[in-house]
Amino acid sequence: MLFKPSRRAVLAGAATLAAPRALIAQSAAFDVDVVVVGAGAAGLAAARELQALGKRFALIESRDRVGGRLHTDVSLGAPFDAGALYIHWAERNPWTEAGRALGVELRSDRGGGGGPFRLFENGRPVPDSERGKRRAAFRALSRALDESQTAPDVSIVARVAEFGPDVVAAASGMTRLSLGEEPERVSALDYARLWSGEDLLAPAGYGALAERFAAGLPVSLSTPATAIDWSGPGVVVTTPKGAISARRAIVTLPVGVLIEESVRFAPRLPDATLAALEGLEMGVLAKIALRFDGARFDVPANTDIFEVRGPRVTYDFECWPFERDIVIAYLGGDHARQVVGLGEADAVAHVLDVFATLVGPEARRRFVAGRMRGWIDDPHALGAYSHALPGRAGARAALAQPVAGRLWFAGEATGGQGGDFGGAMTAGGAFLAGRDAARAAAMG
Repeated sequence: MLFKPSRRAVLAGAATLAAPRALIAQSAAFDVDVVVVGAGAAGLAAARELQALGKRFALIESRDRVGGRLHTDVSLGAPFDAGALYIHWAERNPWTEAGRALGVELRSDRGGGGGPFRLFENGRPVPDSERGKRRAAFRALSRALDESQTAPDVSIVARVAEFGPDVVAAASGMTRLSLGEEPERVSALDYARLWSGEDLLAPAGYGALAERFAAGLPVSLSTPATAIDWSGPGVVVTTPKGAISARRAIVTLPVGVLIEESVRFAPRLPDATLAALEGLEMGVLAKIALRFDGARFDVPANTDIFEVRGPRVTYDFECWPFERDIVIAYLGGDHARQVVGLGEADAVAHVLDVFATLVGPEARRRFVAGRMRGWIDDPHALGAYSHALPGRAGARAALAQPVAGRLWFAGEATGGQGGDFGGAMTAGGAFLAGRDAARAAAMG
């Protein structure tokens, strides 16, 4: 069962608690100019911008670390990005500039998906003729989705149905492993708006980059917001460590958390904001990392092994990234929900069994340990990242609208800049959204 933070905890008498001195600076009318809720990509970017603008701010985070869904996991002894991996459209992604300014190594992706790969179906290698047929289907899918900006706002599967079953199958695999969702639940128009460009990787970890970027920011960890009162001239954010009053608030919580109402808003959010949230959902792109003892099973580094088991089940095994003794299995959509629901130990055992059917039984003997990051089971996220439902491609723009001139919602769900939400679903887009929200909230 998912843990749901109490929406009523510490409400009674919370206003009488003294806020920690390290958390906020005092002033006559408000404790701070802006309170930033959440220290993921958007919250960190907002805080850095407010700092640069000379504003007094509080930055609070419910986790015991910064970064949110940017997280480099080192629990297996070799780092892997359990959350976001790629610095997408790196030419204009602010994380590119941040990484270079901090001296973080950034590498180009291995040919934009053109690295070696092996394709299996039900444990058997797919012949070259069938591989060519599938490549053609993916090319047709790409053309159809690129043209979706001028097509009606329908689901991806409805958009490509006219191109035949091979293209529909390609759409199913693409949406699960790219968006973490089934194609019938994703707006083709929302997807078509996403930016493209060069992808970069941070060998030390995207999450590690976020931690370095956050160094020196006054963040209060393990400090969840339980209520946000915007009934007065400013806002009051209630936390277990006390109440924070501010002129304005930037809320960077994931859509899944907002939909779950883990934070109580008083008064109730406007209908337009609630309708925007109803038009967005969180996909599930789970990662299960398998650590081995140095054996490689005749699989070169940076090889992707795909295993297809029916129309709705696809595994992607990324083998030995950065020459590390780790294989990372990617699962998406309803299949990921089912596997994550097994719990970590059983999910790791299941994925190891699948991998062993592809590379040989020695994989079981040489296995050391595993780790699952499902995100749907994380109460601070409740999913990997957002997608717009069919017919609701305008939901991101609606969510980005400030509420009463004192509440801003910013994150990957509103990712982009200047009314263009092409950066949605990415940490780069979240950075841009957080920075823009900070600039707007700092005015006046």
